[in-house]
Amino acid sequence: MVFYSLVWLFFCYSFLGWVIETLLAALKDHRYEDRGVLNGPLCPVYGVTGLIITCGLRDLSDSWFFLFLFSALWATVVEWIAGHLLEKFTHTRWWDYSARRCNLDGYICLSVSALWGLLGLVVVEWGAPLLLKLMQLLPGLPLRIALWVLLALLAVDALGTALALAGVHYRLPQVEAVNNRLAAISLRLGRWLLARTERRMVKAHHATTLAPGKEKHAKPAVFAAGCSFYKIVLLFFVGAFMGDLAETVFCRITTGRWMSRSSVVWGPFSIVWGLAIALVTLLLYKYKDKPASFLFITGTLLGGAYEYLCSVFTEIVFGAVFWDYSKLPFNLGGRINLLYSFFWGFAAVAWFRVLYPLFSNLIEKIPIRPGKVVTWVLLVFMVANAAVSTLALARCTARQENQPAQTSIDLYLDEHYDDATMKRIYPNAIRTNK
Repeated sequence: MVFYSLVWLFFCYSFLGWVIETLLAALKDHRYEDRGVLNGPLCPVYGVTGLIITCGLRDLSDSWFFLFLFSALWATVVEWIAGHLLEKFTHTRWWDYSARRCNLDGYICLSVSALWGLLGLVVVEWGAPLLLKLMQLLPGLPLRIALWVLLALLAVDALGTALALAGVHYRLPQVEAVNNRLAAISLRLGRWLLARTERRMVKAHHATTLAPGKEKHAKPAVFAAGCSFYKIVLLFFVGAFMGDLAETVFCRITTGRWMSRSSVVWGPFSIVWGLAIALVTLLLYKYKDKPASFLFITGTLLGGAYEYLCSVFTEIVFGAVFWDYSKLPFNLGGRINLLYSFFWGFAAVAWFRVLYPLFSNLIEKIPIRPGKVVTWVLLVFMVANAAVSTLALARCTARQENQPAQTSIDLYLDEHYDDATMKRIYPNAIRTNK
């Protein structure tokens, strides 16, 4: 039922977000504007943000201040990423806060972030519980069928939108027909919400007509130039290795003993640090030349929020927490603390001021063809590494619950990743029985 609850909440949040955006646009411009990216009456940004806040911040329901703060922070990050992705793929700016104070690139601003924080507080405290109770009142089987139908329609809608943006929607007329029907539903619903009867208005954002023709781009002279896919992948490995090394040395200094800080069973790699380096490079690459104070504050806030969600994610998925700061001052549920959040800020400054230029130059010196091959080999290796680590953790939990091996995979895991081995790799893992 967890899966269906998440799908239910996603569609509820997405639809309510579409309603809010449509009504706000009408109040501002005095006319109907379809504010959704898709043809159907959904704003997926609200759905994704709502799920992140509902699942990731539910432990903060007793602290409205931190619930407000982290809701505002994570919703702002999602809005910032969504805005830039939409601009990149549609060559259209879907919203602009440039006229408001304390804005960044016109995609986020302080006043809207505060509104996100209030919405997140309302969602966690009252919205999600109310929607889940409503779900329980609906017949089980028809609801599950309806949710699968909605997922299918969402997939078709997303495919049709992508094809339209690419200028090739005419190649799949069936998909285009479904999208036209969804667009008609959105239009009728929008007219009903706004009590209007005039003819259908042109969408405010002509994304489907703005897709440019294929341009001939010059082949890159260097490997992984700028903030490219290959550079981000390689920086992930750099961050994962350096993060594991830094935490190992830090534990040696503070506790007097060596201990593994790896996230995976093969090699000294910290996934948390690797993802952090990759994400901070993607998010802050445009701002790497801004003052150190900007990088420090942004790194502190994003790092704290990121570490908190990583803690929640690992607890939900693996039923264990891999770090606990409960004994440190100024901690939040043992998941983060003020001192280590400051470390994230210092790390952001050190990364962009010292380490990133060094590693970026080294990566760009790699020959193009070997660089691509090495990158894909490393990526496949890490995917396999993460998969085996997940299976080993799951089997370790099963052994602690006295569940015997039932498959050849279980036997292999018991032989190669027994309790002693797992304790050595994850010395600080604490089961939560959730």
